[in-house]
Amino acid sequence: MLDKLEIKGRDPSLYNEDLAPIPLSKRTWGWFEIFNVWANDVQSLFGYTLAASLFLTYGLNGWSVFAAILVAGFFVMWLVNLMGQPSVQYGIPFPVMARASMGVRGANFPAIVRAIVAIFWYGAQTYFASTAVALLIHALTGGANPEAATFLGMTAIDWIAFLLVWAFQIWLFWNGIDWITRFLNWAGPFVYLVMIVLAGVIWAKAGSGLMSEMGNIFQGTSTYEGSSFGAFMAIVGTMIAYFAAVVINYGDFSRFVRSQSEMKKGNLLGLPLNIAFFSLIALVVTAGTVAVFGESLTEPTDIIERVNSVPLTIVAALMFFAATVGINLVANFIPPAYDLANLMPSKINFRVGGLITSGFALIIGGLWVSTISQIGIFNFVNTLGAILAPVYGIMIVDYYMLKGGKLDLEQLFTADPSGMYYYDNGWNRTAMIAFGLAGIFSVATVWAPALADLSGFAWVIGAVLGGGLYYVLAKR
Repeated sequence: MLDKLEIKGRDPSLYNEDLAPIPLSKRTWGWFEIFNVWANDVQSLFGYTLAASLFLTYGLNGWSVFAAILVAGFFVMWLVNLMGQPSVQYGIPFPVMARASMGVRGANFPAIVRAIVAIFWYGAQTYFASTAVALLIHALTGGANPEAATFLGMTAIDWIAFLLVWAFQIWLFWNGIDWITRFLNWAGPFVYLVMIVLAGVIWAKAGSGLMSEMGNIFQGTSTYEGSSFGAFMAIVGTMIAYFAAVVINYGDFSRFVRSQSEMKKGNLLGLPLNIAFFSLIALVVTAGTVAVFGESLTEPTDIIERVNSVPLTIVAALMFFAATVGINLVANFIPPAYDLANLMPSKINFRVGGLITSGFALIIGGLWVSTISQIGIFNFVNTLGAILAPVYGIMIVDYYMLKGGKLDLEQLFTADPSGMYYYDNGWNRTAMIAFGLAGIFSVATVWAPALADLSGFAWVIGAVLGGGLYYVLAKR
């Protein structure tokens, strides 16, 4: 393993301390840290709602739903093991890894697209996390005032909560990756503990009715129009799509891990097994809400409101805050911080990239209620996400099939026109052609009604097309 100080002839436009390879001697992550990356990714409010809804939407029996969730979990685990391996071996983040296939300048394109997607969701998730803090404030002060004045759709309490969350996240990243790691390692187990307590409370209230409702859900009570196999594959595709954003930049996390075995163990525990256990908790709580309240509630905030317990509301608000900030750090903060640093390493480091991300988050989150959530911007964000799908395939094919699993670290940080990864003015034209052709299909799944049925697998299909076209073109 090369020490970052040994990289000779590095170009200031491609190198800074945050993008440099992390020596093995300075890596501190093991399987537990990787497990908590996935735990925080799964345990968001949306993650809970998604898990609960899968048992109600497609009409399958519960065992089939669990099987589909496990299939998706193992498939995503395979994807991230492939993407994470080179970053464990060489200690480099996603945008530097992308230079090997896209070119030392061409890597900026997928990096900035990934950054835009993440920055948008960072702002949105900052707002969602602030709703948990607002819930906590209302619980401590005696409830919300429905007649309170609003500005941009939010009351004074809402704005205070939003700014507190925004400032907390800045404080957290400013203290560096070690503090972020500590937060993730605390938030993952804490959210699980509270979810188990919530399941226990619901179970106690539901009594014997819980098992009856779980039995109904396991029999499959919904009316999905397609076949059972179609429903099974729809669940698999939905779960894969949920994790797609983190898959491509997984190297941003695996570069901190001490060994490949630690990474793979963390991925096994954090993906299929973690997802299955979390889904089981969601199933128990959802079935309990039917027995207790007479209807299936899949929104955690609705459940807490119905339970009507101030102590539970306070603890749950802390859980919602920890869960949402956790996924924000994993999926929406660390990636753009590195991606923005990759644009101008001599001027933008991890902290500056984080400040830029937070600046946009203040605008996006502040305008979320009044404007952004009202203008149907999701297709724009989904389009950017679809654009990234072929990049995964290109990077994997390039590293494993064309370069034999070997990289030259020094060449990744040089702008010498004769450099191995300089290609044509810093861009790999072959990769860009494959990316463009495959990207057309990926984007079409967002906009073309005829391809709507493939939307769940659009990311996978785009990655396969991108990798396949790149291999054929590169061989020629």
